[in-house]
Amino acid sequence: MNNKLYGNLIFELSKKGRCGYSLPENNFEEFSSDQLPENLRRQEPASLPECDELTVVRHYTNHSANNFGVNNGFYPLGSCTMKYNPAINEEIAAMKEFAGLHPMQPAETCQGALEVYYNLQQMLAELTGLSEFTLNPCAGAHGELTGLMVIRSYHESRHDHARTKIIIPDSAHGTNPASAAVCGLEVVEVKSRPDGLVDVDNLREVVAANSGQIAGMMMTNPNTLGLFEHDIPAIQQIVHECGGLMYYDGANLNPMLGVCRPGDMGFDVMHINLHKTFSTPHGGGGPGSGPVGVRAGLEQFLPTPRIVPADDDSSLLVKTGCQDGSLGSVGCFFGNYAVILRAYAYLLSLGRENVKMVGPLATLNANYIKESLKDVYELPISGLCKHEFVFDGLKDKSTHVTTMDVAKRLLDYGYHAPTIYFPLLFHESLMIEPTENESKETLDGFISVMRTIADEARTNPELVKTAPHQTPIGRVDDVLAAKHPIVTYRQMVNS
Repeated sequence: MNNKLYGNLIFELSKKGRCGYSLPENNFEEFSSDQLPENLRRQEPASLPECDELTVVRHYTNHSANNFGVNNGFYPLGSCTMKYNPAINEEIAAMKEFAGLHPMQPAETCQGALEVYYNLQQMLAELTGLSEFTLNPCAGAHGELTGLMVIRSYHESRHDHARTKIIIPDSAHGTNPASAAVCGLEVVEVKSRPDGLVDVDNLREVVAANSGQIAGMMMTNPNTLGLFEHDIPAIQQIVHECGGLMYYDGANLNPMLGVCRPGDMGFDVMHINLHKTFSTPHGGGGPGSGPVGVRAGLEQFLPTPRIVPADDDSSLLVKTGCQDGSLGSVGCFFGNYAVILRAYAYLLSLGRENVKMVGPLATLNANYIKESLKDVYELPISGLCKHEFVFDGLKDKSTHVTTMDVAKRLLDYGYHAPTIYFPLLFHESLMIEPTENESKETLDGFISVMRTIADEARTNPELVKTAPHQTPIGRVDDVLAAKHPIVTYRQMVNS
């Protein structure tokens, strides 16, 4: 590989006067740059790289090989469910009949598209045991905020304005307290027991100390340790008896799919990450989708627009405005419609009979890896996990090899690193989630590499501490990169 083309910036490949394209002459003289206002015109040409076409193609093709995703390797990223996105979903989302639609066109001209939206709402309601969903939120955190707004609107509709506090476990995803703060709610933390589950006794103390102020409680189940919160009946009873509502963070819904339903557990509001549980793409702040569901009696608080059947069931209508206490709009139109299409295709492909296999297979894969590695990696909480689990670094602490070192070394073996240093309950957290898609052969390969790294840490720790060695860029100073990132290119002036 020519490192001159592979590792350099496109600016560094530039040669003055070199060009990779040609444009036809301007035959529309009336549309010239002279018509632009003076204050909008450049005083000198933009400092752009000058390269021939072949150099540009090779440069970006080589760089594209650095992209890592589930299509080219195992991605055991804990708490994010990086599962395979079937190609048929992409084909359906790209159909011109869908891609050519405009969100402002009349409802009677896009009844098929509205049917997809409505049917997916119904499917999600059935899978979760809730009454109704909105697909408007464009991300999981956006769904969290919308769900909390529903809870706040519910209390305000009852003129109960004192309920401004939300209970969140100390093991929660970071978006939970952030969403609560954006919603204007104050976070009250409830502690976990040594077994990693919510401390019910501490919850009673928290509720008693904040009597009349609790708006609700946010929970992830399974929690961020991959453990099923089996005290949910007692927890929801405590919160409901104090007048609060239960919120289900659906980030970890994947292992529950087809096995149990949040609505049956006593949750009132929840969001779902379509890009986790229902196999649509992650990436770059989008595309995403965070549908929000509510139990019966809270439907009027959902945002608009909403897709509802006409009174005679002859068609689907777009309901707008803020009638009956609705939040109004929380985003543009109907959310990320192409993502919604992908999730709909995924559910239709699985069908009612196969969706029940997702949770058990995800749980089986996670427990297989955990049991195969717990003799060389520290397992702080033993027992059955669900879709993911957390190690607390290597079992042999005398090597002084950290979780960060293990994650970097994994890159040399062609694996994406798992989530590290989260949750914050352990000093050297390493969270692994294989998802239901991965074969036993893939899991065995990952297990073998993890054992090899544990052996390297014991016999040659410097090899691990200085990893990665096989990537285009080696070990970087993470603190320096975070505090002083170089995000622009300053072109050198030749003397």
